[in-house]
Amino acid sequence: MDQRMKIFGVIAAIGFIAGIIAMLAVKYVVPWLKEVLPSLSSLTDYLIAGIIGAVLAVVLIIVWIRIAGKRDSHY
Repeated sequence: MDQRMKIFGVIAAIGFIAGIIAMLAVKYVVPWLKEVLPSLSSLTDYLIAGIIGAVLAVVLIIVWIRIAGKRDSHY
C-alpha cells in the first residue's frame, strides 16, 4: 500500500509541474504562437494550454519511467 501512495504522489507532482508549465505557456508561448501562426487565433487559450499540459504530462511520466527503470533493473 505504501508503494501505491508513493506512485500517486509522484503522479500528482508530475501533474502539478505540468500545470505550472502549461500556465507559463499560456502567458508567454501562446501569444507568440498566435503571432507566428495566425490560424491558431481561433483556438482558445484554455484549449492550447490543455494540449500543452497533456503533452508535458506524458513527457514527464516517460522521463520518470526511464529514471525509475534504471534503478529497478532487477525486475
